[in-house]
Parts: sequence; structure tokens; C-alpha cells
Amino acid sequence: MKRAWRILATLFGVAVLAAALGCGGGAPPEKKAESTQDFAVLTDDLGRKVTLAKKPSRIVVTSASFLEPLHAVGGDVVGRPDSKSLPDWAKDRTSIGRVYNVDLEKLLSCAPDLVIANKGMNEKLLQTLEINQIPCLIVDMKNYDEVKNEVRLFAQVTGEKEKGDALIRDMDDKIKAIQDRIPKEKRRVAILHSTTQGLNVQLETSIAGSTAKMLGFVNVASGMTALENNPDAAPYSIETLVAQNPEIIFVTSMGKIDEVKRGMEETIASNPAWQTIPAVKNGKMFYLSQENFLLSPGIRYPAAVEEMAKLIYPMLNER
Repeated sequence: MKRAWRILATLFGVAVLAAALGCGGGAPPEKKAESTQDFAVLTDDLGRKVTLAKKPSRIVVTSASFLEPLHAVGGDVVGRPDSKSLPDWAKDRTSIGRVYNVDLEKLLSCAPDLVIANKGMNEKLLQTLEINQIPCLIVDMKNYDEVKNEVRLFAQVTGEKEKGDALIRDMDDKIKAIQDRIPKEKRRVAILHSTTQGLNVQLETSIAGSTAKMLGFVNVASGMTALENNPDAAPYSIETLVAQNPEIIFVTSMGKIDEVKRGMEETIASNPAWQTIPAVKNGKMFYLSQENFLLSPGIRYPAAVEEMAKLIYPMLNER
């Protein structure tokens, strides 16, 4: 009898243990682990790793140059800077001030889940954004190679890699079509930028410098030491310009084109040395549009290349 009870007690204990371990008698089922995979890990132009836990839906940009490339790969913004050249779709978005004077209060009021900021102007925003746990990409987008890099980066932000690749192919094809139509000759060019403080010389890393390089022109300022506060420009002097002997001069400016031309004419008339420069003697001084050469034209770089090429090769206007 005692033996029977002992057997029953053992069987009962086994049954209780099996119930505790689960029907199959194995280990208890583990809780399903929550997914911790991030949407994207990006590298910005400061070399910073920026992690996006999910696809951003409330993006703020500090430069108008970022709007068209971002939109072309499926992106939208809730905040943007003030600018004379805003695409229609962005005009009703919240203004956060000028690119060089961002209103932090307005930016934060947009409740962004990503800020795309301009390198060289907006790094001061990083500390506040980090405190508020808002991811920020610092990007540089002046020359054409940088534009293509940012298109790829923005396509990662939107998850639209194919759109980014297609856009880059389209820009490359348009530029190549222009390159194929012009003579393969090394034209010596100087690029001057007119400001209220006077003139400076644009280097190959500038917008106009990048465009001239794509057309095969030789920038006479190549190798000059950049200004301390502007890595894309070098100091101007008439003596250096005469020695460089450019056959073409391009002029960019922030001012009204008529006033800029008048100012340049007065500068040239005031110093006979200008008349020794081939570009001046032969009437090869050209003024570039602010639309394509003041701020980065972004995905309109083919239009900048076409504008500069047509000034030198009028036959491109023929179809």
C-alpha cells in the first residue's frame, strides 16, 4: 500500500513539473524578442555616424539647396529656411530663418525627427539637437561630386535608393551630352566673385569652378592658397590676374547684375593693366546667373553646365 502511494506521489510530481515546463515537457517558451534593427545608419560630411531608428517623417532642412534633391528622392519637409528660390511645394512649410541665422525656437517647434544642416554654417546647432535627441546630418553640397553624394545620402534617408541612382544617371547623361558637343580644348579661365568688400578669385571647389572643370576648362587660380574664411576662394590682385593671362573671365555676384557690370566696368577703366588681359581685350568677360552659380544648383547642375558652355560655344543654342 505504501508502495502504491509512493508511485502515485511520484507520478503527480512529474505531472506538475511537466505542466510548469509546458505541454511538450521542454523549456518554457521565451518571450518573442522585440526587433532592434534601425532604419538606417548614415555617415555625414563631418564623418559622424548618425542612426535613424525609423524612417523620418518630420524633416527640417537649413539650406534651400537641400529641398530639390530631397524631394526628388521622395522626401518632404516640415521646416525650411527663408530663400528667394524656394520650390512651390515648400513655400507653405514653416520658416526657420536664414541658413546663416537659424531660429532654434522655430526649428524645435517643428518637432523634427531629423535635421539636415549645412556644413560650415550650422554646426553650432548640434549641441542643442543632441540634448533634444534629434538626429542631425551635417552635409556639404557645393560642387557636383558633393551633390551626387548627397543625393545618395538623401535616398538612404527616404529609403528610395533606386530613385537616387536613377537621378544621378540622368544628371550624368545630361552633362555628358553637353561635353560631347563642345571642342576638346583647354580654355584658360578665371572666375571672379564680386562682393561689397571687393573681388575674390574662385577655386576649383567652388560652384563655378566645379562647372568649369567639367567642361574641360583650366582654372588659372588652381593651386592658389585659399582665403582663411573661405576654402573655395583665393585673394584677388590685378598683378596676379595679369600674370595668369586668362582668355576667359567669368563673374559671379550676390548683387544685381546691372550694378555688378557697372562696378566691373569702373574697375577695369580705373587700371590700364586690365587691358593687357586677353579676356578683356577680346570681350570674353561673362556674367553667370545667381540662380545657377550663387547657391548650389543641386540637381540642376546640368543647367549650370549648359549655361556656362553656351556662353563660350554659342553653337550649342542651335538644334
